[in-house]
Amino acid sequence: MAVIEAHGLSKKFVVTRNPAENLKVRFVGLFDPRHRQRCEELWALRDVDLCVGSGECLGLIGPNGSGKSTLLRLLAGIFPATRGELWIEGRVAPMIELGVGFHPDLTGRENVYLNTSLFGLPRTQTDRLYASIVDFSGLADVMDLPVKNYSSGMYMRLGFSIAIHLDAELLLIDEILAVGDEAFRQKCVERLGQVRANGCAIVLVSHELALVEEMCDRACLLLGGRVAAEGEPRAVIDRYHEVARAAC
Repeated sequence: MAVIEAHGLSKKFVVTRNPAENLKVRFVGLFDPRHRQRCEELWALRDVDLCVGSGECLGLIGPNGSGKSTLLRLLAGIFPATRGELWIEGRVAPMIELGVGFHPDLTGRENVYLNTSLFGLPRTQTDRLYASIVDFSGLADVMDLPVKNYSSGMYMRLGFSIAIHLDAELLLIDEILAVGDEAFRQKCVERLGQVRANGCAIVLVSHELALVEEMCDRACLLLGGRVAAEGEPRAVIDRYHEVARAAC
């Protein structure tokens, strides 16, 4: 069963050059084109077709600026598509930026309840999940401290632990596993295998190509916002290496 279906998915941003906030500069711009505000179109994604099935893990790879994170944000509903069609089945659990959805002045415990409520979980269900969330994160000693005192690794631990307890149909991960120690990273990889076995689809963005090869059923190489290669991870990674060597 397909969890994600995307056809012709494209995203355009409008970039402002020389923004004239000062009235004097705006006036001068009436006579001197060098001081006029210019708007340029930037296509971060163009005509992306994508299909991810239940329990499947898709790795997104490519150089910085290739559109990987933009695509993840479209899948998460953070950005609307400029054109194209996108269909997603079920609940989406995004792990896109550390600390997104956390209130810095609230404790770890309070942020657990805040985050789960944002995904529609009633308090009674979070009550049942709370002990398991804390146990997986390994943060029992700091759950009553404000999260503004947490390290980036602690943010990742808590955010990841919440996400994998949401019983989502789709998990989106953007470089989050690069943060934290090796033991916890391996623990996360093992848990992701378990949620996949339960039917959760995963889309993983990572520059760690060995992790993509280890975890993913398929990989997709993005270059300049377009799909340059898709298929078995090793073959797509080899294609990425060819492109990188040619660019040197």
